[in-house]
Amino acid sequence: MLGITQEGINTALEIKSNYRNREPLCVPGETSRIMTPENLLNHNLNLSGFEDPLALAMVATRDPEAPMALAAASRLGPLGKKTALISEVISLVGDTTKHKQVSQCIRLITDCAFSPDAIAKVRRHASKVIVQTRRQYTTALRYNLQSLMDGSIAPRKFVHEFFELTEAGNMRNDIRKKLVSSLLLSDSVRPSIKFMMLENFERMPMVVRLDIISAVLRAEPSRHIEIIKEELKWIVAKERRAKDIH
Repeated sequence: MLGITQEGINTALEIKSNYRNREPLCVPGETSRIMTPENLLNHNLNLSGFEDPLALAMVATRDPEAPMALAAASRLGPLGKKTALISEVISLVGDTTKHKQVSQCIRLITDCAFSPDAIAKVRRHASKVIVQTRRQYTTALRYNLQSLMDGSIAPRKFVHEFFELTEAGNMRNDIRKKLVSSLLLSDSVRPSIKFMMLENFERMPMVVRLDIISAVLRAEPSRHIEIIKEELKWIVAKERRAKDIH
């Protein structure tokens, strides 16, 4: 009757936990597929618990990246006319979100009484922001890679920004796997940089990690590659021991 489900409440709590632990959101039922802004904008895609107003409100309020928050707000907007409670939840999102753009879009929707025209305008704006932001992150990543090759960026800074840019830009898993594998197998990248990449290995989705491990194991043997293989084996063993303890 209130327009909120128990599944939605559970999903909202899981989303909150993911943000707290800096874990990516995944498409329901597909633990290897990271949730993207495009998923949230695709109304033909059944997102299970993510369809609930509380789950969408959590993303629109707490997600660190504007494209994801905007996409969640645009999916949340049409639900505003269902019940008075959902209408209040949407207004609360506008007051508490981290992103000014989300607040402005929510204000437009509520001021226009959740009209289809206002909601469509917000969807178009969200789509435009997603495309522009992804292009900016890709350009910045390409620039940092070139700076690494030129020696004009400190290795630790490069690694830090690499993960920040790939995460914030919602980079596709296959592209992320290709980039990291290329760096680990490249003869032009210093071993110290590769070990710094592996220090952040757990930040990548499981499917990406498995693909990277597979790519390294298939690589032509050399003293350099054997060291990387041993490090990956140690990381995998460490993760298994941690799972056994829990």
